[in-house]
Amino acid sequence: MQQIEIFEIPSPCIDICQSNSRGFCLGCYRSRDERFRWLKMDTAEKKRVLILCQQRKKRHQKKLAAIQQTVEVKENDQNGFNF
Repeated sequence: MQQIEIFEIPSPCIDICQSNSRGFCLGCYRSRDERFRWLKMDTAEKKRVLILCQQRKKRHQKKLAAIQQTVEVKENDQNGFNF
């Protein structure tokens, strides 16, 4: 037996509507197509998009953490010159 959906799945938009070079929103992590089609998607499609957004966000956060770690290492390595 399938579970009945009572409430509409809200848009994951957080009002940071800027896209990266690949077309993914920097706020909600949806693609252009996912943003444009959101209101026409059924519940299953929306759930799938939300899962994809969570995966994209995790990958992005890992990438940012790696960059931050690299910057910290470079800042701490001053070729022996500690001022």
